[in-house]
Amino acid sequence: MSDIVAIEKLVQKQKALKAEIAKIIVGQDVVVEQILLSIFSGGHALLVGVPGLAKTLMVNTLAQALGLDFKRIQFTPDLMPSDILGSEILDENRNFKFIKGPIFSNIILADEINRTPPKTQAALLEAMQERSVTIAGHHYKLDLPYFVLATQNPIEQEGTYPLPEAQLDRFMFSINLDYPTFAEEVAVVKSTTADHKQIVNPLFTAQEIIDFQQLIRRIPVADNVIEYAVTLVSKTRPTNSLTNDYIKNYIDWGAGPRASQNLILAAKTHAAFHGKFSPDIEDVKAVAIGILRHRVVKNYKADAEGISIEHIIKQLF
Repeated sequence: MSDIVAIEKLVQKQKALKAEIAKIIVGQDVVVEQILLSIFSGGHALLVGVPGLAKTLMVNTLAQALGLDFKRIQFTPDLMPSDILGSEILDENRNFKFIKGPIFSNIILADEINRTPPKTQAALLEAMQERSVTIAGHHYKLDLPYFVLATQNPIEQEGTYPLPEAQLDRFMFSINLDYPTFAEEVAVVKSTTADHKQIVNPLFTAQEIIDFQQLIRRIPVADNVIEYAVTLVSKTRPTNSLTNDYIKNYIDWGAGPRASQNLILAAKTHAAFHGKFSPDIEDVKAVAIGILRHRVVKNYKADAEGISIEHIIKQLF
């Protein structure tokens, strides 16, 4: 199959995937789009939203529609790294035997990831970056495709441990979930309080998803688009010569090179979803907020003046 035919197939498959997810999830089109961009780009996503916005249900539905293995890890203050990775036990023959933890799955839902201490949060780092884990000196490869979709509650601060910047940077997208509209909420209440249950059909195989990820990697990108993405990221750094006074006033710390890489990968996927064979600057702009929002640290002045990180990023355009 040629890449052009494969992109046309991807357009149809992702539309069918969104329709399948919409059987269960009402609205949240932008959120679903960004999660799919992250998955087909081979990245991870952080979902930030108040309780009751169906974050867990969304990930569960997505796993079913993608036809992938799915495990949920509920992060709590007493969770240990071995609870995630697995541990070695002595079997009846007094030999050590490794029992795999929930991290050995295609899709991991790290629920309320900021409720566990940094030691346990760090257990995910190697898995997210290397798609492998090291336990008791043994190296274990994880099955591909592999995604971590983490949720975080932005309003409860007691008993939480903010994610360190190094871990935040491992997430391709940070996705904000908002309340549904009045009409969407009416539809949610109707569908969830009735007797009828929707069935989600698996539309992909694991190999198909891997093939589409490789297709995304092969999509060519013009030099001016890459230069635009790198310039955009450079402008977030207060010490850079390209940075304007507005950014210097409100930003403490800018995004690193991983942001530039993710901008291009996500722009490729965004272009492919819309039937284009190469991304342009508009594709970079379309994914920029979700990719930069958690990598740019605003200062106390921005907080005092009530300026959001999204507003600051829009000034870069």
